[in-house]
Amino acid sequence: MVGKDTYLEHLSTVPLFAACSKKDLQRIARASDEVEIPAGRTIMKQGDIGRECFVLVEGKVRVDRNGRKVASKGPGAYFGELSLLDKGPRTATVTAETPVTVLVLGPREFSAVLDEVPQLTHKLLIALAQQVRSLDEKAFG
Repeated sequence: MVGKDTYLEHLSTVPLFAACSKKDLQRIARASDEVEIPAGRTIMKQGDIGRECFVLVEGKVRVDRNGRKVASKGPGAYFGELSLLDKGPRTATVTAETPVTVLVLGPREFSAVLDEVPQLTHKLLIALAQQVRSLDEKAFG
């Protein structure tokens, strides 16, 4: 298991957390739990109710939507945030392709971090807007 100091190094490389100060990164590290997941294990399943979000520290995951692979993600990626924001079902299934280490934030911790770290909220809004634009372009040209 990685220590909380190592979390700061990992967190600082995540684009979502890039604008965060060391103090903010410490808040995020304190709010998260490190979990190691073996290859082949499903981390979250499309349609399920979301109870946490994840930041991928090490390893690689596969993202499937409606049974089709739509992406592979590596260290620095995050997923599961939509369900915590809107309390809706998961939009994809994510499976560990290799052994992975993730930082996990539950709903209370996620909300607290968003309240305490305004830069994170701003970055998350930008990331979500970019996703909407990308999907809009794919759907409507």
